Amino acid sequence: MIPAPAEAGAQAILARLDAVLDPVDARLPAARLGDGDLNGEPSPSGRALRPAAVLALLVQDEDALRLLFTRRADHLQAHAGQVSFPGGRQMAGRETLAECALRETHEEIGLAPERITLLGRWESYETVTGFEVTPFVGVTQAGFTLTPDPGEVAEVFEAPFDFLMNPANHRLEEREFRGMLRRYYAMPWQGRYIWGATAGMLRALSRRYAEGRPGGPQFAGKAAR
Repeated sequence: MIPAPAEAGAQAILARLDAVLDPVDARLPAARLGDGDLNGEPSPSGRALRPAAVLALLVQDEDALRLLFTRRADHLQAHAGQVSFPGGRQMAGRETLAECALRETHEEIGLAPERITLLGRWESYETVTGFEVTPFVGVTQAGFTLTPDPGEVAEVFEAPFDFLMNPANHRLEEREFRGMLRRYYAMPWQGRYIWGATAGMLRALSRRYAEGRPGGPQFAGKAAR
């Protein structure tokens, strides 16, 4: 039986993630998910995309697991004030995608890579802004001290993993972007608005947690959604 996040302990959840995620160094096909999937533009779109990586960092506090997020600084030109995973653009030819996710996490919030254990990755995500984002799951133990970069990060917060994995908390909303009405997922939590690509990747992770790897026996025949 698959352990539901709301009912399972931390070790059972981590074991499930270890079983359903792709290996950290897996060579995967082009992005299969993206902002366009809800807007009549299925991924992959065939556009030239810039590679990037993010880290969905689980904070383990005894038997509880929470996911760490940043809220981007309000003065930034791109995505100011939005909630996101730590991460950013890959330095092509100088680092792997996993190294990119760890480096960006260190630069943004001051958490050293040696404090993080990477568990794996799931489907890359094509953003409307032209990035192919590869998300990784990592875990760290509670009790650390962060030093967020004020030039990039306005706030760091954590939200319960079980809340984010529950499809009942995944709201389908819409807003205008570049003159067009676009649909997207949102997961509001205690005054924080998790939406867009971050929510889309979380939606995909929740499906992966429940159904297994794409093409696996638990996943076969189920349409993307």
